[in-house]
Amino acid sequence: MRDLILKIGVYGRMVKFSHTVFALPFALSALVLAGREHRVTLVEIFWILVAMVGARSAAMGFNRIVDAGFDARNPRTAARELPAGRLSGSAAGVFVVCFSGIFVFAAAMLGPLPLMLSGPVLGVLFLYSYTKRFTWLAHLYLGFAIALAPPATWIAVTGVFSGKILWLSVALAAYIAGFDILYACQDVAFDRSQGLFSIPARFGVKPALRAARAIHAAAYGAFMMLYFAFDMTGGFLLAVGLIGFLLIFEHWLTDPDDLSRVPIAFFHVNSVISVTLLAGVLADELIRRMG
Repeated sequence: MRDLILKIGVYGRMVKFSHTVFALPFALSALVLAGREHRVTLVEIFWILVAMVGARSAAMGFNRIVDAGFDARNPRTAARELPAGRLSGSAAGVFVVCFSGIFVFAAAMLGPLPLMLSGPVLGVLFLYSYTKRFTWLAHLYLGFAIALAPPATWIAVTGVFSGKILWLSVALAAYIAGFDILYACQDVAFDRSQGLFSIPARFGVKPALRAARAIHAAAYGAFMMLYFAFDMTGGFLLAVGLIGFLLIFEHWLTDPDDLSRVPIAFFHVNSVISVTLLAGVLADELIRRMG
């Protein structure tokens, strides 16, 4: 039993399972909003959660396999599970296949349309791992890929697509792309030496930080548009105000001459932003029901 727990821990660290907190609250927010137009069952909630975990785990595992060679040469990532030898490539491959299957099965349980879309969604997620090899727009592609979660959740619940949920997708895409640019600032020298593409490697750290600020400003604008699109209450508006403060704080933490606080901005602040969004959506729903 102890060996099994240790092995699960190794897999969890490989895919950074704790980072699920970034995108999952956005999917749950879409679930709450979709519930206004269609009754949501506990079974649907369960399979949506399974699908989210399956898709993210498969995508992260695939990324670790594809990037294992680069990770081994980068001092910042050399201690990761694959380059450090704590997990074999074949074991990681089995992990990706299993969680891809879990995602597809969960999609099938949600209906024919989610099942039909599950393959293309996995393709989009897997493609991200190669984008840094040919375009410095990889950050934006990552945002786009992860931003499939809200409309996918909406479709799983309602069975149809709605344009207004795209505001949540735009907010998620810009939020993810912005902090991915901040994170990439740590690897400028390495990326340039390996011929990898990123906005910091292509344009430098200071221009990259300006780009991240602009993209996060767009994310904030999308959060505000979500307020209007769904006729939200003051509870959500309060959460959006807090998100704006946290975005400003995140960029204040990131000094171009001292990037040591980037991990704090990346994980701690961004996880609070995601949870704040969900709290705002839940507060809005509670206010509506009490009214």
